[in-house]
Amino acid sequence: MDYNAIKKAAEAYGPAMTKFLRDMIAIPSESCEEKGVVMRIKEEMEALGYDKVEIDGLGNVIGWMGEGDKIIAIDSHIDTVGIGNINNWTHDPYQGYEDDKVIYGRGGSDQEGGMASATYGAKIMKDLGLIPEGYKIMIVGSVQEEDCDGMCWQYIYNVSKIVPEFVISTEPTDGGIYRGHRGRMEIRVDVKGVSCHGSAPERGDNAIYKMADILQDVRALNENSKDDPHVAGLDKMLDPKWNPEHYEDARFLGRGTCTTSQIFYTSPSRCAVADSCSISIDRRMTAGETYKSCIKEIEDLPAVKKYGDDVKVSMYWYDRPAWTGEVYKTECFFPTWINKETAPHVQALVDAHHALWGEDRLWADDQAKEKRVGRPLTDKWTFSTNGVSIQGRYGIPCVGFGPGAESQAHAPNEITWKQDLVVCAALYAAVPMLYKPENKTESATSFRQELTGNDIK
Repeated sequence: MDYNAIKKAAEAYGPAMTKFLRDMIAIPSESCEEKGVVMRIKEEMEALGYDKVEIDGLGNVIGWMGEGDKIIAIDSHIDTVGIGNINNWTHDPYQGYEDDKVIYGRGGSDQEGGMASATYGAKIMKDLGLIPEGYKIMIVGSVQEEDCDGMCWQYIYNVSKIVPEFVISTEPTDGGIYRGHRGRMEIRVDVKGVSCHGSAPERGDNAIYKMADILQDVRALNENSKDDPHVAGLDKMLDPKWNPEHYEDARFLGRGTCTTSQIFYTSPSRCAVADSCSISIDRRMTAGETYKSCIKEIEDLPAVKKYGDDVKVSMYWYDRPAWTGEVYKTECFFPTWINKETAPHVQALVDAHHALWGEDRLWADDQAKEKRVGRPLTDKWTFSTNGVSIQGRYGIPCVGFGPGAESQAHAPNEITWKQDLVVCAALYAAVPMLYKPENKTESATSFRQELTGNDIK
């Protein structure tokens, strides 16, 4: 394989990738509103001579290169979060700007930059004859990830019946190759009360006061040590005593966390005692934790037990219609997953990086250098990705390498680096020829949460 030719091709496509990314940024594409950017991606793929471009029932745009039976997929979610307070932006988040090094605007790092690199990475494969015999390349612009990560791949797997050999996620990796991340789930706690006139609160049963006790326990669950006698903290999963089978994976991924993200109430008026109160909990799960264990953990909090049948703990469901009108209802449960560094799909990316760019993370300017120098090339994400379904639910091997930085995700004044687009496109182009399926074993994925007693379908 001529690595210099791959690098030259990627560099030559740099301006086109920049223009493509700026075009995508200029089209607002929050979850369930991605139609405009889907059509722009379809247009680009067709102009580049993709063998086939299609839009599935959920609205994912998929481009195909090659004709084999086996599939290597590259996934980029193309929806973005909103812009938040516009006063926190120094420039228009959609029109943005570019200079010699960066591209500014909502979606640059999270995650339309990955779409630009993937689209051109497959083009380089076709130009240079880098698609292995028997394989075809699937480039996915997936929808609704920001709303419900992985749901788009549940649709691809269960409805479209597409099962790739492995998937590269182009979520931002700060120049690293990422082999897993913590899972998450969205938990709801509902508390019942009895309303009465506010002038005589003793006649009622204030649901907000009950919830106040529960909130303190939720906070303690996150902040306490594992040895706390009242509420043992989540760091317990890093201890072999608590998590004998998976504590090493948990130490790699980091401890789980929980935080209260929303609060709701009902009351007849501002002059009445609240008769219900509810909260949402964002729960990040490390290796060894399951949706059942996390629900039980909340049910076992002292304040929850204290109020007995007046408290209900449950998991949220997601059923928001896609831009096509399609609804794919699913639980708000997003499983943890990890790969071994020696897994062939991980090793293919490592080998490509070593051959193209060396053994250390690259940076494009001093801001990126500050975050990347000294970090291992192979690492993990802090946030979650579509890998929660690709590998976490279905065991399809997944690995990450994408332009941009996690720190830019959901932040005002989001940027990505032009050089990252080039680096990623070149690596994507080289990976298929370096993948060695004969080295694949059942233990290539060292942990996925779906294998630890979960029965969610």
